[in-house]
Amino acid sequence: MSADQRRAVDFLTARPIAHRGLHDFGRGIVENTTSAFAAAIARGYAIECDLQLTKDGEAVVFHDDHVERLTEGHGLVKDHTVAEMKQLVVRNSTDRVQTLTELLAQVKGQVPLVIELKSHWDGDERLAKRAVEELKGYAGAHCLMSFDPDAIAAVRRIAPHIIRGIVAERATDSYYSTLPLPKQMELRTFSHVARTRPDFVSFYFEELPWAPITALRADGMPIITWTIRDPAQAVMAMRCSDQITFEGFAA
Repeated sequence: MSADQRRAVDFLTARPIAHRGLHDFGRGIVENTTSAFAAAIARGYAIECDLQLTKDGEAVVFHDDHVERLTEGHGLVKDHTVAEMKQLVVRNSTDRVQTLTELLAQVKGQVPLVIELKSHWDGDERLAKRAVEELKGYAGAHCLMSFDPDAIAAVRRIAPHIIRGIVAERATDSYYSTLPLPKQMELRTFSHVARTRPDFVSFYFEELPWAPITALRADGMPIITWTIRDPAQAVMAMRCSDQITFEGFAA
């Protein structure tokens, strides 16, 4: 990796990254909400957040495929229009679901944004395209990442100037068993790197060290880790990575 590329991603390693914002459910500050992002901005933390695609093709800030865990609504995000999603009040808070447009207007470049594109592993590129469209002209530090190499390959093709990353683990969990075997093997061997060309990797800290990640880091690629939930885990993670994505404590 060239020196220019390393400089381009310095914002990823400069400060700990608040996982879904600096949330605290007990204080009514819920993940991926305006309040959680405001708390992260106040502390100067970079913000990690998630995007899902609505029925009418808008990008909303929401982690789960289903809306039940965090709202009184029912069903899949992809089966709701953006107007329907924005009507949902987040449990234990007064916040409502945000769009990516609203998130960008809130953050205004005050801290970096580490944006994960959620995927249904079906080759649908609409979320990647919508995110890229929304980020045009956004001056603040930001990047796009996904577990799905197809999503990041799409970002590379559509907007090669945007810093992009792969979120990953060793992909041996039963969750991955529903994917076609070639896709499973691509994830387990990191062979997708030839087509995704990530600028960084966000990796599950409990599965480090791992040879493919060690090799990428030795070549100069920044490695961030998820999700760190206490100082002891942070110490362990920083032995094998360059920055942490954290929640539940003051990093």
